[in-house]
Amino acid sequence: MKGKGSDQRGFTLVELAIVLVVIGLILGTVLKGQEIINNAKIKQLYNDYRGVFAAVYTYYDRYHKYPGDDHKASKRWPGAKDGNHDGKIGAGDDILTNCTDSSDNETCTAWEHMRMAGLIPGAGRENPLHAYGGVIGIGYMDGSGSIPEGHWILLTDVPGDVGQGLDEHYDDGEYDCGTIRASMMYDNATVDFYLKL
Repeated sequence: MKGKGSDQRGFTLVELAIVLVVIGLILGTVLKGQEIINNAKIKQLYNDYRGVFAAVYTYYDRYHKYPGDDHKASKRWPGAKDGNHDGKIGAGDDILTNCTDSSDNETCTAWEHMRMAGLIPGAGRENPLHAYGGVIGIGYMDGSGSIPEGHWILLTDVPGDVGQGLDEHYDDGEYDCGTIRASMMYDNATVDFYLKL
């Protein structure tokens, strides 16, 4: 008398090959999907920068003053904080990334001015976030540090490889020169990322 399991057969080589091909296709699809998601986040990060860039210059074109530096903001929007109209968003070498609704610095009130003008979503003076969850800051750097004098947009906590890729694509690929700069070399896990305004 035969035992219960004696009629069972193993997989043939063809069946194993088919299973391996299917697993390979599934893995390839998953990895390609992850690459598409990563590329979309990189593009969104750059679009976050371009959106702030466009909002600042739309504001300047409309009111002939930089947001935050606008000394007539309270006349347009009661309760808005006026700037000092010196042609700079803030002053010094400090772009604030911890703005609250009680912050009086021009780098914070710039967000309120752009929001009241309907140029960016939200309300108040808090910094917006970018695609990787870091903070967006804006302000005037006086050139006393590693960032040259002028207006800059700051993106905090950008993955180093993403920052390098954007720098290589849109600038010179060097972390410490050009119109795109990083706070440190791109081989770090995250960098603070400066883009010229």
